[in-house]
Amino acid sequence: MDNATRLQYLEAMGIDVWLPRAVADNQQTSTPVAIAENALPESTDSWEALQAEVAPCTQCDLCKTRTQTVFGSGNKNADWMIIGEGPGQHEDQQGLPFVGNAGLLLTEMLRAIGLDREEVFITNIVKCRPPANRDPKPIEIETCKPYLMRQIALLKPKIIVVLGCIAAQALLNTDEPISKLRGKIHALNDTPVVVVYHPAYLLRSMLDKRKAWADLKLALQTVKNIIG
Repeated sequence: MDNATRLQYLEAMGIDVWLPRAVADNQQTSTPVAIAENALPESTDSWEALQAEVAPCTQCDLCKTRTQTVFGSGNKNADWMIIGEGPGQHEDQQGLPFVGNAGLLLTEMLRAIGLDREEVFITNIVKCRPPANRDPKPIEIETCKPYLMRQIALLKPKIIVVLGCIAAQALLNTDEPISKLRGKIHALNDTPVVVVYHPAYLLRSMLDKRKAWADLKLALQTVKNIIG
């Protein structure tokens, strides 16, 4: 991506291009508002074994229309875990998460807080593309969710950033709208969770990009407080 395009993304989000890696020390961080009880598996999984199990999965009907599963990508020792809803057409073709236009924006959102994609681990609630990019059905989410929980158990991230309403509701076991979930720190067991608007939505809604930027700063400050 050229510098002009990158600047357009940052300016659209209301981000100063000279922004330092860390936010100001005096930024206030909210306390957790909800704890989602999703027991993480106590297993002897390895990343290789789990990925080999996911690749041929036929546990739900999404296997009938996918090109391939999309396991996730990035640093398997990352402090940050980014979780989206599900693969789209480009992801289904390439086998990688967030590689379309929404993925380009996600990359710039991460760069704006001083992170490269290679520093985080990115995955989705469901590992197969729903037909015509429809929302995943509850049964599909529940069938695939154990894979995600095993990924979380392997990664042990310091923070989880959830992108979009469907992913947030699935991970946090809630039916609250995203307007009530964002702007706060939730917790999945002992891991802080910050909810951010999905990049695909932000591409259509200029006004909410500033809210997403505020949520990213909240996540960054939370990690900074953990690391000390």
